[in-house]
Amino acid sequence: MEAKRIIVVGGGPAGMMAAIRAGQLQQDVILLEKNPILGKKLILSGKGRCNLTNLCDLESFLERFSHNGQFLRDAFKKFFNRDLMKFFEDRGLELKIERQLRVFPVTDQSNSILEVLKKGLQGIKILYKSSVKDIAVQDGRVKGVMLSGGEFLSADKVILATGGISYSFTGSTGEGLEIARKLGHSVVKLRPGLVPLDTRQKYPERLEGLSLKNIRLKFASLPVKRGQKQIVTEIGELLFTASGISGPLVLTKSCQIVDWLIQDKHVYVEIDLKPALSREQLDARLLREFGLNPKKSFKNTLKSLLPLRLIDCFIDIANIAPDRKVSQVTKLEREKIVSLLKGLRLDIIKPRPIEEAMVTCGGVSLKDINPRTMESRLMPGLYFAGEIIDVDADTGGFNLQAAFSTGYLAGESAASN
Repeated sequence: MEAKRIIVVGGGPAGMMAAIRAGQLQQDVILLEKNPILGKKLILSGKGRCNLTNLCDLESFLERFSHNGQFLRDAFKKFFNRDLMKFFEDRGLELKIERQLRVFPVTDQSNSILEVLKKGLQGIKILYKSSVKDIAVQDGRVKGVMLSGGEFLSADKVILATGGISYSFTGSTGEGLEIARKLGHSVVKLRPGLVPLDTRQKYPERLEGLSLKNIRLKFASLPVKRGQKQIVTEIGELLFTASGISGPLVLTKSCQIVDWLIQDKHVYVEIDLKPALSREQLDARLLREFGLNPKKSFKNTLKSLLPLRLIDCFIDIANIAPDRKVSQVTKLEREKIVSLLKGLRLDIIKPRPIEEAMVTCGGVSLKDINPRTMESRLMPGLYFAGEIIDVDADTGGFNLQAAFSTGYLAGESAASN
């Protein structure tokens, strides 16, 4: 049986895996990449270390997706975390498992992941600096692609793996989404995901780079006509930025917060600086410390409670003189200190721009994609893989696994159907 011509558009993790899988099944594969190199965004993932996947079980894995995780069940049954690890280990790359079951290459270099993928692409034709303008259709089926330079490439199947619009400097500028839209697909509104948040208060600028560990966050929205929404996080880490907050706890919940901001406008976060202590326990601790060292200044007492860089800001917010002896701190002021330690509040005004987001929320509507094959329900011969699809997840290797799994399934389906 003659091999089918399969064109994969986009040389990120989803596109590379789709091309590799279709190539393994003896198809005639062409991979198109608009950049002069492959995997430009992949190189940046995991702060350059590449958090490849996560070893939690399937049900836990699906729960880490913001709202559409169940769509990926078929893709994960076909090619999941241990399959992905085996793919790299069989090709000589040693992997390691870190806290929260995150998987990294032992080299701590994302380039190690890219090199294995590039070796897997040997024998597959790769056209660099090739941007797709349109998909050609004839008699209701895909017939090829039209490049921006005017060249036409015929194809039996086309896999769109062009990503979203986050980190646009890597080439993710949304042209694949526009092509999908022109072919009649619905595109769910694009929003930033895994993104830092800007605050109304300006003091985070003074604290830029300070990381708070072992804290808990409570996000809440105050819509005028509806009940208050709340998200209480696990204990974890927050990072102050020049314009607000970031860090794992913030990034993980950011897509939900962005949706709240769109709907409700008024969103705030409270930082519980002492999540292991109740208000009563914290008050008792303050009373004990004040009683043991009555002549100690308020500022010096805070040194046992807070990171040094946070103390001056905390004093300003508490509005208590730093040199006030703790014996002179009133009960009302002590209650205020406890309230701030258990709920230091910041008003969220907006996310950072989507160009600064790690992932794009939104994308081609799942209603238009067959989850068992990744083929378009509207256009036979067209497949989708990776971030172009309306799925997104927490940090921890979940998004990359989704890219590899949908790429693998799309490549196999395009080759087999």
